Amino acid sequence: MGTEANVKVFGPARSTCMARVLVCLEEVGAEYDLAHVRLPAGGHKGPAHLARTPFGQVPAFQDGHLILFESRAISRYVLRKGASDLLRENSFSESATVDAWLEAESHNFDRAMGAITFQCFVVPMFMGGTTDHKIVDENLEKLKAALGVYEERLSRFKYLAGDFISLADLSHCPMAHYLLASPCSSVLDAYPRVKAWVDGMMDRPSVKKVMELMDAS
Repeated sequence: MGTEANVKVFGPARSTCMARVLVCLEEVGAEYDLAHVRLPAGGHKGPAHLARTPFGQVPAFQDGHLILFESRAISRYVLRKGASDLLRENSFSESATVDAWLEAESHNFDRAMGAITFQCFVVPMFMGGTTDHKIVDENLEKLKAALGVYEERLSRFKYLAGDFISLADLSHCPMAHYLLASPCSSVLDAYPRVKAWVDGMMDRPSVKKVMELMDAS
């Protein structure tokens, strides 16, 4: 960007947690700068980054004097500041349902996909190792369990938290992007409602832009 933005996001664009925050920034039309952190070189464990996030993970986020870590907390902050309806905070029941499905994404979909992504992409591409197919298969079963729950939910509602799109949906996009590019992508064929839900989110302009950044990094 021509002028330095007040908002800076620290981390590699290919990181799914980084991408989650970037999608939210794009949703609210915020200006931001990317500050690359070199994970292979240990940049996330250096003193400058540890001053932003004590656990040495990505992303870290800065908005003026405010510094945050943890991608879902950052995402909520961005959406609140941008007055987005993706948190449904005008309704106690709807916002609580968004929170519940965001937790489900974190503990079920993201956890299983994290292991699959690590084995299918990180190990062979960045560590020079060989994919452990036993780990992939074990986590594919966990993923199927989550997708089965989603399929049933999406038979009754257009999106996970109800008939409205929310952060609970969009938070899936970075890992879904890697799922679609992985050898496990055909798993979605058994869950047609989930597949249509994913395809619809991937066509969203904010998601398209961030996924292009992930692929280019």
